[in-house]
Amino acid sequence: MSDSAGPDFASFHELAQLVHNLGEELAGFRKRALTAEGRLKALEAANGPTDLFSHERLAVVEQENADLKRRLAAATERTNQVVAQLRFLRQQHERAGSDR
Repeated sequence: MSDSAGPDFASFHELAQLVHNLGEELAGFRKRALTAEGRLKALEAANGPTDLFSHERLAVVEQENADLKRRLAAATERTNQVVAQLRFLRQQHERAGSDR
């Protein structure tokens, strides 16, 4: 075996291990998807078909989103006011320190 075959073999082995790990991860995702499908079918059987994207649900989510945006804007404004007050107080403190 030549010296150049060593790194090629190591790279191939690493690639093979990555492909193996990816296959295991994919199998895990498939298992989770099948479990989720089973749960959804059980819910539909118990409650009838579920419309997760109904117009009513969309309206509720949009209202919640608008409320959250309003609350975020108010919190941002209050935060900006506190930052401005802190800057003012820092400037006052620095001026008081330099006047001594």
